[in-house]
Amino acid sequence: MPNDFNQRVIDEFRARHGHVGGPFEGGRLLLLTTTGARTGRPHTTPVGYLPDGGERVLVIASAGGAPRHPDWYLNLLAHPEVTVESGLFTYRARAVPLVGEERDAAFARAVEADPGWAEYQAKTERVIPVVALHSANDGPPRVNARSAAEAVQVAHDGFRRELALLRQEMDTTGAGLGAQLRINCLTFCHGLHNHHMGEELMLFPSVEAEHPRAAAALVRLRSEHERIAVLVEELRRVVAGGDTATARAEVERLTRELEAHLAYEEEHLLPLLVDRGRA
Repeated sequence: MPNDFNQRVIDEFRARHGHVGGPFEGGRLLLLTTTGARTGRPHTTPVGYLPDGGERVLVIASAGGAPRHPDWYLNLLAHPEVTVESGLFTYRARAVPLVGEERDAAFARAVEADPGWAEYQAKTERVIPVVALHSANDGPPRVNARSAAEAVQVAHDGFRRELALLRQEMDTTGAGLGAQLRINCLTFCHGLHNHHMGEELMLFPSVEAEHPRAAAALVRLRSEHERIAVLVEELRRVVAGGDTATARAEVERLTRELEAHLAYEEEHLLPLLVDRGRA
């Protein structure tokens, strides 16, 4: 069973779809459920993560620099099949500890983004593991929402939080974007692209069929998708160049356009989705 502190974090995470306050305010957090190495029982732990592109995330078994690996890491060594909760989605994943140069490069990226990881490593003689969580779902992940409207709102709020994090990270970095910050930006771009593609292929056609009066709003939303796609590609381009000021300006521009788009969609589409049932 989780300790009292972890249980409070887990409860808040689930109640607020991944948004947790206190010491985790403004951080990237997921819930990792492993199978006990000795007991075979499920154990859920809040864990900070690093974006690592569209297909996996990284978690670091630091245990605050303790001399012993955390239990969740020992569990996944015995049972690599795990469950990940991201706030909006719950999905099965395969846990793969990184080794050699790949581990060292990932840990160096983490240290560049947050020197606290180096402090943890300095406190212990063990090499702190870095684990990749690869999505293992055959189909779409389970959506943690009671209706299509709630699912859309949670997704929107997640994009808002991630953009705020990117702006904060760029404000505290130097003139050149660090490797992890570049990956954070590109992962955001990937996620936003996938979200809009899902709306284009599934949500918008179903709304169009059920609510013909929404046609004008859908025309506008599709047009905004095209405009935002251009901004996303421009952000990808400037991130590759590595200049923080240029990338920060592009993030601001994307934030303004995306916030207006999200607000319009919430005003005009969400009322049509409230009674659809679970997304």
